[in-house]
Amino acid sequence: MKIALMDSGLGLLAAAAAVRNLRPDADLVLSSAPDTMPWGPRTPEDVTAHALACARAAAAYHPDALVVACNTASVHALEALRAELEPELPVIGTVPAIKPAAALGGRVAIWATPATTGSPYQLRLIKDFGGAAEEVTEIACPGLADAIEHGDDAAIDAAIADAASRTPAGTDTIVLGCTHYELVGDRIRAAVGGPGATGPVCFGSAEAVAAQALRRIGDAALGTGTARLTVLHSGRVAELSAAAAHYAEGRLLATPVPAVS
Repeated sequence: MKIALMDSGLGLLAAAAAVRNLRPDADLVLSSAPDTMPWGPRTPEDVTAHALACARAAAAYHPDALVVACNTASVHALEALRAELEPELPVIGTVPAIKPAAALGGRVAIWATPATTGSPYQLRLIKDFGGAAEEVTEIACPGLADAIEHGDDAAIDAAIADAASRTPAGTDTIVLGCTHYELVGDRIRAAVGGPGATGPVCFGSAEAVAAQALRRIGDAALGTGTARLTVLHSGRVAELSAAAAHYAEGRLLATPVPAVS
């Protein structure tokens, strides 16, 4: 079994780690273009072009499925990716976890990139799935994905503090609407909840996306992986960046999987 994941940068780590936890034997291809990120401020056409380039690089390794582990790419490029790659290669997009978050009721805040915040795509998700919530507020988080990409703690804290200051008091649930944000979910929860508080519940998409990819593959590829990790940066074979080790998900992926005797 081989699963490819694509993103602008390190945002794919959360979904890749979720796949590794579910299927330690799966081969993983991580295709990103960190020299082009962040994608959030780019035009939809530009995002689509970069997403197609990352997807084509990953497809050359003949994966059984491709996970678009990026909310911005899923918003703007998913249709183009599926038109080019399916049905030969199943393409699984990432959808902000608005439905399960709203199902809890209460006040929901959606943290996302400036490009995704207010987009017709996200507004449609709120309309379709946010009705059970008492209130849904969109929170743009400029600079947060870029800070996470570089493992810059000071910049991460500043961006989180800024978004937390604009998150309504009494927020019960936060939807992490950018895959990069899932790498710092604990820090986001602490910033919004305040000192000593348990903080709001944070909802990411990594586990659901990983499970969906495995469902799309089905039983045909069971037991055929060797836990190999291939990293591509703009189509070139690379190593996990030093910043990846800043996060538990990156450290998990960098740890060799013991061979099964």
